[in-house]
Amino acid sequence: MSRLFWLSDEAWGAIEPQLPKNQPGARRVDDRRVISGIIHMLKCGGRWADCPAEYGPSTTVYNRWNRWSRRGIWARILAALTDEGWVAETAQIDSSYIKVHRCAGGAKGGRKPMPLASRVVAGRPRSMRSSTFSADRYASSSRRATHRM
Repeated sequence: MSRLFWLSDEAWGAIEPQLPKNQPGARRVDDRRVISGIIHMLKCGGRWADCPAEYGPSTTVYNRWNRWSRRGIWARILAALTDEGWVAETAQIDSSYIKVHRCAGGAKGGRKPMPLASRVVAGRPRSMRSSTFSADRYASSSRRATHRM
């Protein structure tokens, strides 16, 4: 059984009118095959270089995805499919599909400890001397020195 993705006739009928026409440059290869390859690679999450040969050269599949992304063609296709009811306007993403490396949780040096909210509200830490205390201390020590003489 093949695990490749192919667009159905109905899906292709909805996508085909949205494709760019009369583009300069070389004639595009079979759009349906390449777009099926792009959807397959996005679904499986593999490297573009590992695209099955049935969809055409992997560079063609990747270049079509990349160029149309930069030009906003995919956004236009999805907007049209949403208007026609083929695609839901909103989607939910399950976190099991998003994989992050274990060290990606913090920036360089890791997370810094946050101060307690009660200490932030209270103001300065209590262990520091106030400026008036140190001024009185030095004043009283200079008085003692003058009294000894």
